[in-house]
Amino acid sequence: MNRTEEYIHYNKLFDIYGNLLNKREKEIFSLFYEEDLSLQEIADLRSVSKSAIGNTITTINNKLNTYEEKLGFLKKINDLEILVDNIENKKLQEDFKNIMEKNIIEDINNLRED
Repeated sequence: MNRTEEYIHYNKLFDIYGNLLNKREKEIFSLFYEEDLSLQEIADLRSVSKSAIGNTITTINNKLNTYEEKLGFLKKINDLEILVDNIENKKLQEDFKNIMEKNIIEDINNLRED
């Protein structure tokens, strides 16, 4: 997976599972993947070592991957999007997309409450 694919992959996982991370992990993820700061820049901002930030990024990625392995929301979303995209009736297609999004958001919110 190249860097762009990695960023897209982890941003998708973060969109789904990000609220399962703690505040510090969310902040570091955002600085690294969304603001595109280097490990050293983040380390300087947080007054820690570069390796500490690298370890935190690895931990975050491992957590996101584990959530996806156990829950599979991203795979379900991708599979459903493929099915919905094959529906020829555009109104029906939009209705299905809205239902999918609503149900997935409810499922994710239920996770946060547990």
